[in-house]
Amino acid sequence: MYYLVLLIAYSLAQIALGVWIGRRVRTARDFFVAGRSLGPGLLFSTMLAANIGGGSTVGAAALGYADGLSAVWWVGSAAIGNTLLAFWIGPAMRRAAALHDLRTVGDFLEFRFGVAVRTAIAALLWVGAIFIMAGQLIAIATILSVVAGLPWAAGCLLGGGLITVYFTAGGLLTSAWVNVVQLTVKLGGFALALPLALTGVGGWGPVAALQPHPDYWNLWSGGQSGLVYLAVLGPAFIVSPGLLQKIYGARDDHAVRVGVGLNALCLALYAMVPVVLGMVARVQFPELASPQDALPMVLIYGVPAIVGAIGLAAVFSAELSAADAALFMVTTSLSQDFYRRFVHPEASEVEMLRVTRVTAVTAGILGVAVALVAANVITALSIFYTLMSVGLFVPILGGLYIRRAGSIAAMGAIIAGVGTVAVRHFVFGGATLRGLTPAMAGLAAAVVVFLILLPVPSRPRRPLGPTAG
Repeated sequence: MYYLVLLIAYSLAQIALGVWIGRRVRTARDFFVAGRSLGPGLLFSTMLAANIGGGSTVGAAALGYADGLSAVWWVGSAAIGNTLLAFWIGPAMRRAAALHDLRTVGDFLEFRFGVAVRTAIAALLWVGAIFIMAGQLIAIATILSVVAGLPWAAGCLLGGGLITVYFTAGGLLTSAWVNVVQLTVKLGGFALALPLALTGVGGWGPVAALQPHPDYWNLWSGGQSGLVYLAVLGPAFIVSPGLLQKIYGARDDHAVRVGVGLNALCLALYAMVPVVLGMVARVQFPELASPQDALPMVLIYGVPAIVGAIGLAAVFSAELSAADAALFMVTTSLSQDFYRRFVHPEASEVEMLRVTRVTAVTAGILGVAVALVAANVITALSIFYTLMSVGLFVPILGGLYIRRAGSIAAMGAIIAGVGTVAVRHFVFGGATLRGLTPAMAGLAAAVVVFLILLPVPSRPRRPLGPTAG
């Protein structure tokens, strides 16, 4: 009960901060891109907070518990993707967004390729973002279940309600400032928990002696984990709409390079932390009913109570910040890509702010609903990352850097990528064939079809010019 009271008090403090910051948000532009005012510090904190979520805490620890060392690629792939985002894609996208007043990835795709491409990606995004939000809510429910025996549904509802309230108050600006608090708690909590958890099992020796299966210490592949995550996750962390739209809020290219670059560095340094904590749980609790319980069990029983409380608050913060990034994605897309584009193109900024807030509440409810039926954190997040990789990677890079790329090539890439993944899952059960996972096959199909269709004339074709250079 002590832990539950702490988490509830922490949640109320975040709501209060979010509502207070939200009073500064007057228009949809403020809500979507924070007035394009984020400097390196705020951009760093909101990016890293979004990247260290349910998958990279509860999920990565579960993979470390079950699969071993190769689980490091879950977060390691995100670090590699974010490095490319910081120094390659991010600055170009920021310049395009600032020059043409773009607010969502859908805005960029319509500007570059037309409404059909925008609509296809928007539909894909709505499904994908709801699944990533659900993944974070599953992680929150796991924490609350282990900590206080709270029923699964109640944990999902509590987490979903908290995120929806503080995000609805002010959008990106609110999230950025609340993320500062969440990130501080995360970094402090894990910095304290890791050495003390290792000390609690007698140091590194008992961990190094683990050998539950032959590939447990294989860096490249073990269980369902390994280098394969680079193909599944790497592209998604380069073109994820939630990350790109945070970059839209940056004040200049310097803020993107420094803020996103430092975020990538921290991800690389952090990648082993949840994996080791999962291994520590394997030493202490070798017969857990679910590997997803590994991290909360270590924080409750493997470290001093005060450190465990801070660690649990850190994990709770991780899930919340990643979930609000997903809510940001689906909310801005539904309101800008659907409502403003098709329902009321002449809507004022004030009206759009109202519509966006209503949309945020609706999306929050949908996220909770999916969380109640999804299998686990990794399943929910893998669906999102696969969709983003095969659907967005080729059109965004092609739109930025290939002047002659048109709507036919972009739409062909989307259909080929998503179609290939669907066939591999529904016909072949998601199996790896000829060394290619469904995500890898989908991405390869998207590239091939894009290149084949590149010479086909199509309209509109609006190059971004110097903004992409």
